[in-house]
Amino acid sequence: MSVETFVASRLTHGNFLFPTVIEVGDTFVVKRTRTVFSKNEISIHLQRVASVRIETGILWSDILIESSGGSDPIASHGHRKDDALRIKALIEKAQSRNLGAPAAGGDAGPTRACPYCAETVKAAARICRYCGKEIGT
Repeated sequence: MSVETFVASRLTHGNFLFPTVIEVGDTFVVKRTRTVFSKNEISIHLQRVASVRIETGILWSDILIESSGGSDPIASHGHRKDDALRIKALIEKAQSRNLGAPAAGGDAGPTRACPYCAETVKAAARICRYCGKEIGT
């Protein structure tokens, strides 16, 4: 299990003493912030990440990682452009790796495209589950 850590620049607002840290693992993304008296941690499972938005300025980038699960988004500012792009690439790579896996308990089996709606259905299907038309065998 690999975890990559990205630390915001101390030259940006709010990051002087305790810079924001974003960690991206194989299954999660975490934002850690701290102050003199407290620590704050927000995490989102990578399957629940809805979108990653990067706003690039002259020197620094702002990152907004939104969740589809209804939790608060992860927002961070003061990251280098390369780090922001790497965070986005890691999240997208992990999500695409999980898309190829079959559903738990499901049998992927051979598939084919429906000739009417072009959705993927099982090869043994006689009726398309999407459009309801008979596709034969």
